[in-house]
Amino acid sequence: MAQYQLNLAHLYGDLLNTYGDIGNITALKYYAQQMDTDINVDVISLDNDFNADHYDLAFFGGGQDYEQTIVSKDIPNKQAEIEKFILADKPMLAICGGYQLLGHYYIGANGEKIPGIGLLDHYTLSQDNHRFIGDITIKNEETGEIYHGFENHNGRTFIGASERPLGIVISGNGNNGEDQTEGAIFHHTYCSYFHGPILTRNGELAKRMLLQALKLKYPTADLTPAAQLVIQPTF
Repeated sequence: MAQYQLNLAHLYGDLLNTYGDIGNITALKYYAQQMDTDINVDVISLDNDFNADHYDLAFFGGGQDYEQTIVSKDIPNKQAEIEKFILADKPMLAICGGYQLLGHYYIGANGEKIPGIGLLDHYTLSQDNHRFIGDITIKNEETGEIYHGFENHNGRTFIGASERPLGIVISGNGNNGEDQTEGAIFHHTYCSYFHGPILTRNGELAKRMLLQALKLKYPTADLTPAAQLVIQPTF
């Protein structure tokens, strides 16, 4: 058994699982093993309560509009615990639909306004007969890290004053094709339109999430070896 144990909540993992983004969990497990850490995963779906105190990490993926509409009707039941989780500085990764549902609202491809839970200060509009598709590279201006990925989204997201972008677009479209931002950061919640999945190509971000989770759960542990670890890529 590994020295450390972390619990991860996969929010609506049975409904929001397009584009292979569940691979982010596989990547987190892989990187965690290099830090002598095991990750236990639970899918938290429509009939499940989300207990913020029990989980150390969370992943919130994306899906088609139909599935996201179903989730939008259930997620208010979990809003208080999700807010507690985020404000406790526990790390969450939200991709595409998960990103959109954490915000105020998004406009579906058919023009329907679908409410989010408004824990993050962004909103998402749609495009007419167009998507942002292709390779994308961004730079996180706080850390200097360069992230590479693939975007595929109809939504055009505009982040609020309380959020920082995950990165500034070097090549590609990003959140909306206008302001050069991609993704959003609020506390230790990281949002992005990167599919692929993002953590397989960007181990620095995975390491950041894992170290934060370990620091919160094991506040007296000497995490120096984990912090100094050079993350080996998954491919």
